[in-house]
Amino acid sequence: MEFIPLIVIMLAMWALLILPQQRRAKAHREMLAALDVGDEVVTSSGMYGTIAEFDGGTVFLAVSDTLEIKITKESISERVVYADAE
Repeated sequence: MEFIPLIVIMLAMWALLILPQQRRAKAHREMLAALDVGDEVVTSSGMYGTIAEFDGGTVFLAVSDTLEIKITKESISERVVYADAE
């Protein structure tokens, strides 16, 4: 009987802290798997660029017409999607 509040607190912490983090991590892994050459992305450091080439876990990111940088695939934060201009 004394353990019921402890169990309830542990379940609440799992539901409020751990479960959302697991969902975000899964969504990020799925986004990384769906990336393709030509996608515009933003890195975790805030740098925007277009994917020029993949080499395993390495991505070559074109940040200007004459400059490509080499980054890890995991450092890509999100794919940039622009709203349709009407």
